[in-house]
Parts: sequence; structure tokens; C-alpha cells
Amino acid sequence: MDKKRVPDDPRRKQKLAAFDKLLTIMDELRTLCPWDKKQTMDTLRYLTLEEVYELSDAIIEQNTDEIKKELGDLFLHLVFYAKIADEKGGFDLVDVLEGIAEKLIHRHPHIYGDVTVQNEQEVSENWEKLKLKEKGNKTVLGGVPSSLPAMVKAMRIQEKVKGVGFDWEAKEQVWEKVEEEMNEFKAEFNIEKGRLIDKEAAENEFGDLLFSLINYARFVGINPEDALEKTNKKFTKRFNFLEAQAKAKGRQLADMSLAEMDAIWELAKEK
Repeated sequence: MDKKRVPDDPRRKQKLAAFDKLLTIMDELRTLCPWDKKQTMDTLRYLTLEEVYELSDAIIEQNTDEIKKELGDLFLHLVFYAKIADEKGGFDLVDVLEGIAEKLIHRHPHIYGDVTVQNEQEVSENWEKLKLKEKGNKTVLGGVPSSLPAMVKAMRIQEKVKGVGFDWEAKEQVWEKVEEEMNEFKAEFNIEKGRLIDKEAAENEFGDLLFSLINYARFVGINPEDALEKTNKKFTKRFNFLEAQAKAKGRQLADMSLAEMDAIWELAKEK
């Protein structure tokens, strides 16, 4: 059986036609719209970051309609970048799409070559090894963007070193590391009375503790960024309830006691 065989897509022509329509609109906007004509890669960059975060919000909320909308916005941005590059004689959309297609073929030798893999982990390990052989990836961590948010960057660092076999063998070992880092962090505050806390040392230990917690979360299959964002949203919802209840009682939060606020907070947990 040909392992590259995939089911027929009855909507393939419609998808191609829809993509062609987007390209046509992009050409028209770039030629006729004053705002679109002025955009550069630099001006689009911040807008693209905003769109990515909006997509992330929609995914976390499992809002299918919003996911569809945000994916459309991202498609527009990707086409926009390629259009600008084409105008400058750098590359065009064909180069972009051919490039990613060739990379996917190269990075999946178990599909397009004679490599055999047993599971997802072996696929990931092969991916990282192939990246190291490619131009521009001279080190395992060389491909981690420096501008990534710290928590996401920690996760990617850990995933990449795991891809070359540098990882714990059991979750119990990882948790021992978490406890070790917790004790070291606590030690920075368990100092003699009257002495100032060494802020830099405490900050370093706190960073180590966070890194080890992220590592444990990754090891047991939890995405720490998603987990923290869900907690952020949960806290925001409960605090908004607290604020609304206080307003309904004609009170200001700043004038309420902590015990009064806690009582309403407990009600918010039931919502």
C-alpha cells in the first residue's frame, strides 16, 4: 500500500479558488487602497502579533467562529508579507509555499523516504536532528527566537533538548528538582532577622523554580502557557463578579474589608 496515499478532497477546487480570490483582493488593495499601499513589513509586524494572540484566545475559549475569523486575518497577513517582498524583488508567494513544502518533505523521511519510526517521540527526535544538519541551525537551541515570551521560550528550550535525548527519565525525578528549587528559593528568605534579602539571588532562584515547574508540566503533558492563561481568565471572571456585586451593594472595593471581599469571592467560585 502506498503510504503517501491520502483521501480525495472534494473541496480542493473550492479551496484553491478561495485562495486565488484572496490573492486577487490583495493585489487590488495594494494598488488602490491608500492604507494598504503604505504598509511595510515593519508596520505589519505588531498587527500580526496581535492577530496571533487573538487566535490564541479563540483557541483557549474553543470559539470555532472566532478561530475561523482569526485564521482569515492571519492568512491575509501572510499573503501581505509575500506581496511586499515580491514588490521589492526579494521573493514571492511561490517561493514561500515551495520552501515550506520542501522543508516538510525533508523533515518527514518516515513519510517521503525510507525511514521507519515507531511513535511520535521518534518523529520529534528526527525533526531536531534534521534541523541541526540544515544551514542556519548550528546548535540545538539556535532556532529558539530570542523575542519569545519567557514561559513559551522555556517550554521550547525544553522540548528541543528533549528532541536530542537530554531529558529526565521519570516524572518523579522532575518533581524532586521542583522541590529542590523551591527549597533554594525559600532559603533566600529564611535569613537572619534584620538582613536585607538579596534580590538578585532571590530572582535567580525564582527563575530556576519557574523553569523546573514548566519542565514538570511539560513532562506530564500540561502546556504551562495554556494553564496559566486559563487561570488568568478564571481570576478575571471572579474578580469582575466581585466588582459587580460590590457595585450592586453601593460599595467601593477600596472601602470593603478583606473578609467582606472574600465572602463574595467564595460566591464567585460557584458561578
